[in-house]
Amino acid sequence: MKTTLFICSFLFNLSIVNAQTIESGSRSTIGYIKSDGTIENSSRSTVGYIKNDGTIENKHRSTIGYIKSDGTIENKNRSTVGYVKNNGTVENSSRSTIGYIKDDGTVENSSHSTIGYAKDIKKEWAAVVYFFFKLD
Repeated sequence: MKTTLFICSFLFNLSIVNAQTIESGSRSTIGYIKSDGTIENSSRSTVGYIKNDGTIENKHRSTIGYIKSDGTIENKNRSTVGYVKNNGTVENSSRSTIGYIKDDGTVENSSHSTIGYAKDIKKEWAAVVYFFFKLD
């Protein structure tokens, strides 16, 4: 019994270690993104997935979008909804800047006001959460 409890505790802690925190501008935790692309809300309920091939899925595993290798973000119909440039600039489909994801994980709107923090999270993944898709 103790061994089972220890193993369960170890696996739970291991899953937490592999999740990066998504925070609001006031530093409140709004969710987590695990290294496997699982997106969780602040209660740790799964709200979406980003697969290795760039497919974005909702909690029901329905495809809602795609991340292309060049940083283009598409909706489920393959229409471009935005772009994430290498320097962290986030643009809408008209190429207007809508935000920035800095190297330190700070997420800013187009006016450079901080709207969140996504430290150690891929810029494209952070853009999906903060700018392009509502996952709940």
